[in-house]
Amino acid sequence: MFRQREIPPTAGLPLRWRDLLYPGRADLAQEIARWLAIPEPALTCSGTAALIVALRTLQALSPERNRIIVPAYTCPLVALATFYCSPLHVEVCDLHPGSIDMDEDALRQQCDEKTLAIVVTHLAGRVTNVKAAKHIAQTAGCYVIEDAAQAMGARNAAGQSVGLEGDIGFFSMAFGKGLTTAEGGVLFSHDPQLHQVLRKQTRAQLSFSLLWEIRRCVELWGYTWFYHPRRFYPVYGRSLRRMLAQGDEIGAVGDGFTVRDIPLHSLGRYRQRVGAGALTRLPEYQQQARERALRRIVQLRELDGVEVPGDKEGERGIWPFLMVIMPNQASRDEALAKLWTAGQGVTRLFIRPLSGYQNVVPLLFGDTAAPNASDFAARTLSVTNSHWLDDVTFQEILAVLRQAAASVPPAVVNSLQQA
Repeated sequence: MFRQREIPPTAGLPLRWRDLLYPGRADLAQEIARWLAIPEPALTCSGTAALIVALRTLQALSPERNRIIVPAYTCPLVALATFYCSPLHVEVCDLHPGSIDMDEDALRQQCDEKTLAIVVTHLAGRVTNVKAAKHIAQTAGCYVIEDAAQAMGARNAAGQSVGLEGDIGFFSMAFGKGLTTAEGGVLFSHDPQLHQVLRKQTRAQLSFSLLWEIRRCVELWGYTWFYHPRRFYPVYGRSLRRMLAQGDEIGAVGDGFTVRDIPLHSLGRYRQRVGAGALTRLPEYQQQARERALRRIVQLRELDGVEVPGDKEGERGIWPFLMVIMPNQASRDEALAKLWTAGQGVTRLFIRPLSGYQNVVPLLFGDTAAPNASDFAARTLSVTNSHWLDDVTFQEILAVLRQAAASVPPAVVNSLQQA
């Protein structure tokens, strides 16, 4: 029907027409709680809305604190959420070299009596180091929020769902993030008293919007039809190529957000029922994705100078896509020149660290220099873990990455490995 096959860049769970036409009566919040062994969560219109409710709740508990600390490399929406939580500002913490974890020494120096919360991010389904942030937060008397927007279903080394180790956790049900309700958020806390306050604040702050609900329902039906390699080009591939032709990489990946991109309303009952029906297929789908990812990261790690963040001992992250860290920016760019518009599900995550987004800068506080985060952004690309990416196509991607990595002088590869 369309001119080009386009594999989605993430392994989102495809919806079925039965999900839409015959949604069950199961309660989505209860089903998520049962699956993940978490308190019955509050459901919001997005992961960002869940973060806003969380921040407002903590502001009421500690009104004298007016800053949050976030990883320097994370979704711009995390910082933009503070626009709705005045007078809150954002401090960025650099990453540990070559890692998604925040640098502990830098975090310890930044955290003080003005810090309301540390936001740790389980980026790309990986389980980040919450324990270190929690210890630092306890010393400073602030909170820890787990941004698990990309990690619903991931479990830490203790076998617990991510989101339970910090004070507050949230997931996203946006397009491509495993389970989707055409945007949606899941908000919870292991602390019973704080959890009840979060649920109460969600009801009070997020009212029903008929217009938004109609729009999201239309988008949900559109997702069901278009989320397929034979039909994905007009809603994703065409705009991707147009933006790249204009030199607009931020537009190509869709992270040029503004504060106007954050509606605040409740999650409608119909979409909840659709999500509850689809949820029954998600655990098996994620297990298949895990097996596929573990096979493929072995091959990726055999490439000289290439790294792929994975699980540490005992952890079970999820695998919407594979983060591939190339030896340097030149090799990453060489690979993307061949793969980004090839329709094979290869793209980038966030183009820049937070300080590189003009809409975010006014919300930042203090020193925004983050050399490790900048290096991470410059060397990283992502490879979809969609079931539509077959082994033959993956081998084609692997060949391009191998060639790009081989173009790096051996001395550079050795120096990077030693670092």
